[in-house]
Amino acid sequence: MILSVDSSAVTASVALTDGEKVIKSKFVNAGLTHSETLLPMIKQVMQGHTFDELDAIALTVGPGSFTGVRIGAATVKGLAFNFDIPCIAVSTLEAIAYNFTDENAVICAVMDARRLQFYNALFKVENGNVKRLCADRAISLEDLKKELVHYKKVIIAGDGAKLCFNNLGLDNVMIADEDRIYQNAVNVSKAAVNKEKISASSLMPVYLRLSQAERELKLKKETKI
Repeated sequence: MILSVDSSAVTASVALTDGEKVIKSKFVNAGLTHSETLLPMIKQVMQGHTFDELDAIALTVGPGSFTGVRIGAATVKGLAFNFDIPCIAVSTLEAIAYNFTDENAVICAVMDARRLQFYNALFKVENGNVKRLCADRAISLEDLKKELVHYKKVIIAGDGAKLCFNNLGLDNVMIADEDRIYQNAVNVSKAAVNKEKISASSLMPVYLRLSQAERELKLKKETKI
C-alpha cells in the first residue's frame, strides 16, 4: 500500500493505492496554497486506514514550484520520520508521462521555468510502457523545438504545456486534454512501482536550477568581486 503525494505545481493531489487498485484520491487546482490544503487532503485519503499499513510514501520531488516542492518534501518527511515509513522519490515530469499509458506517442512533459524556458523530459509511451528518453533538464523553447521535429507524434503536458504549445508551431505536436494535462498522485504511484525505497532523511527536492532569489544573490556576489 502506497500513499502518493504531489504539490510540485499549481495543483496538489494525494492518493492511496494498493497495487493497481486506487483506494481513494483527492485532487485540487487552487493555486499554490499547499501549506493549507496538503495535510487535510492526506487525512481525508487516509480515513479508515492507519499509517502503519503503508509500505511507502511516494512524492514528486521536482522539478516544479520551489515552494510547492519544499512543502511536499517537508510534509512527507515529517510523516515518514514519525511513523518510520520508507519513501520513494518520483520525478514530477515522469509522473506526467504516466497520464498517457493508453497512447503510443512521445510525451513531452513541460513545466514553466519562466522566460520561455521549461523544465522538461521526453518519454516514449508504447503499449502501456513508459520509457525515458532523456534526463530531467531545463531547456529553452528553441532547443526543445529542434528535438521535437524528429518525432512522428508528440503530446505536450504539464503546467507549461499551453505556453509551450502556443509558441512551438509544429504540426506533429498536440496538447493534452485538459483532464490529463497535470500530474496527479494516482500516476505518481504508478511511476513509483519498482523504484528504490529510501529513508526520509535521503528524500531531497530536485530543483534543476537556483531559485530567482538565489540567482540574484549569486549575481550580487559576483558583481562585488
